[in-house]
Amino acid sequence: MQQRSSVGELAEQLRKELDRYSPGGKLPSSRALVERFRVSPVTVSRALAQLAAEGLVVTRPGAGVFRARPRTPEPPAGDTSWQEVALSADGTADRVPRTVDASGVTVSLAAPPPGVLEFNGGYPHPCLQPERAMAAALARAGRRPGAWGRPPLEGLPELREWFARGIGGAVTAAEVLIAAGGQAALATALRALAPPGAPVLVESPTYPGMLALARAAGLRPVPVPVDPDGVRPDLLADAFHATGARVFVCQPLFQNPTGAVLSPARRAEVLRIAREAGAFVVEDDFVRRLVHADAGPLPRPLAADDPDGVVVHVGSLTKATSPSFRVSALAAHGPVLERLRAIQVVDSFFVPRPLQEAALELVGSPAWPRHLRALSAELKARRDAMTGALARQLPELALPHVPSGGYHLWLRLPEGADEGALTAAALRAGVALTPGRPYFSAEPPAGHVRLSFAAVTGTGEIAEGVRRLRAAVDEVLGNPLARRRTFL
Repeated sequence: MQQRSSVGELAEQLRKELDRYSPGGKLPSSRALVERFRVSPVTVSRALAQLAAEGLVVTRPGAGVFRARPRTPEPPAGDTSWQEVALSADGTADRVPRTVDASGVTVSLAAPPPGVLEFNGGYPHPCLQPERAMAAALARAGRRPGAWGRPPLEGLPELREWFARGIGGAVTAAEVLIAAGGQAALATALRALAPPGAPVLVESPTYPGMLALARAAGLRPVPVPVDPDGVRPDLLADAFHATGARVFVCQPLFQNPTGAVLSPARRAEVLRIAREAGAFVVEDDFVRRLVHADAGPLPRPLAADDPDGVVVHVGSLTKATSPSFRVSALAAHGPVLERLRAIQVVDSFFVPRPLQEAALELVGSPAWPRHLRALSAELKARRDAMTGALARQLPELALPHVPSGGYHLWLRLPEGADEGALTAAALRAGVALTPGRPYFSAEPPAGHVRLSFAAVTGTGEIAEGVRRLRAAVDEVLGNPLARRRTFL
């Protein structure tokens, strides 16, 4: 018989043959299946585990595998219409109604349909992830003494020390908390620093996930415009004065979505303005490890130059590793640290120790700096490939700033262009992109789209994606000159 190597193929074959056995009947042994289908014992074990997860078979250690008995009929669906009233009434007493809208986040998390190129991804493609190094780190972590025990609530001391060294300045391990990814850390910071109903200053445009967190907490996002040098200090001061806000959330390095870096002159201004307003600055340092090869020396985190406890710093390993490697750090100085710690403990107790141990193993291995160097070079190559393709094939899409870090470009559409129509047309053409509207907490000044160059397999898919996007732009804008172009 021809050998089968796929777990899915073997599971499908066994699924088709289940009718041969009565409910409770015993299936052939694993050894018999290995010989019959000429596959490894591991393949047989995984195929049977898949059927067991589907409720089709039952595994009894020492006895074998049996066809599952029919499930009892599902009870009739209940009437959940009452929840519409209950959930709507829940926010009537809030000054700012709490809303949970994840659409701006899911657009960069959901996998596109087969055949559609992923220009909307929020994480590097698996080929850019250090999968072998992470697997080795996880294996070594599992063998560490006490690896499966309860960790300190604040996180492993060695991991807190590693994050503190990365922040620099006078930040110590005692001022760092380990959190389960940047999103969770931001949620903790917002809950700790602002009561429901309060305004929170945000960059405009900014990360939709942060806007969603603020609104879910009953906060009122107030936009402060950014330019290529980061947030404008004059407008930040005006916003603090007009709103009485006590929190400003920003991404000083390779801001999402513009890619801007807060200029040296503005760094001190932002800290001074916040300090005079008696306010905190939440620094989301999310892509420091996704720097491009031509970036040059990076500015230190704002937290490194903040002796007065103005900055609450959020840093993460996730973007440089894998969406599932959710290890991040919260750093703060002063009494606010205990409030952050208390909220995190109440919400999640602690980050699983095996994951923290794996993070230590990974960042302490020789593979880690090699990965960062390779990632830096590849991101630059991809950025250059996308900017070059856009300049040649889509000059009508304005690119105000070419970033030297991060994984995406922020494009302004021609006057009057409908970004929703373009997003839909692009999807029909076989490329998924991110519309700009969710990045604004108020009315946007123009239509925008964000294009990721990290979530595809390489520069070949970038070239093909831009070619497809050209067709979508032609469809939406109806440009007769562009329609006559052909790109093969």
